[in-house]
Amino acid sequence: MSAPEHAMSISEKITEGIGIKTVFTIHAFGYSVPISDTVVSTWIVMAILIAASIILTRKFREIPKKPQLLLEAFIGFINDFVTQTAGHHGKDFAAFLGTLFIFLITANLAPMLTPIGGFGFEPAFVIKPLTRDINVTAALAITVIVTVFLSTFRYKGVKGFLKSLVSPSPVMLPFKLMEYAIKPLSLCLRLFGNILGAFIIMKLIEIVAPIAFPPLAGLYFDLFDGLIQAVVFAFLSTIYIAEAIE
Repeated sequence: MSAPEHAMSISEKITEGIGIKTVFTIHAFGYSVPISDTVVSTWIVMAILIAASIILTRKFREIPKKPQLLLEAFIGFINDFVTQTAGHHGKDFAAFLGTLFIFLITANLAPMLTPIGGFGFEPAFVIKPLTRDINVTAALAITVIVTVFLSTFRYKGVKGFLKSLVSPSPVMLPFKLMEYAIKPLSLCLRLFGNILGAFIIMKLIEIVAPIAFPPLAGLYFDLFDGLIQAVVFAFLSTIYIAEAIE
């Protein structure tokens, strides 16, 4: 195989890997609803989280054992972090932010469950990171900014919200309005760009050197990067909410 053909083969494999595919189509009431691999992966992540929540919460004890200790430590950490960042009203958002954080971690790390292919071997199943799909990151960013709006109205009222738009000077009005478009756009594109970039690099490594490098590279691009992006998204969301209710 010549070099151009080999390069084209790699390009086609990467393009195929990052593409959003339709797994199956649901036909009902005269409508056809395509179900993409992103939706299927979302169902898998939801099943993992639901199963984990049932297992960890079904037998609470007054004297907790290790799983309950870990769960209580995590909840305590989230409550303390949100309270320190967003003030005493922060606990009202601890459940939302904690769920968002857990969902992102699971969604970003789920691809590590996929077997590594190479040398003609194709894994029986492939779980791709949900956040490589910009529709997912956009939906998460919109959820955060809607929460910011609602929390502003709840704790400041309409008058307080309007006052915050012109504080400390009416000159700030256009810039404050721009923030409500820039913040969700920044959240969306930062998460999407980092996860998609890491996914492309991992696909390239799997194609070029499928034997030893993918597991080692996965420790960074799948594990470390996935954790970092989940932390950054949840942290920025907390900051935006804190700014809205302070």
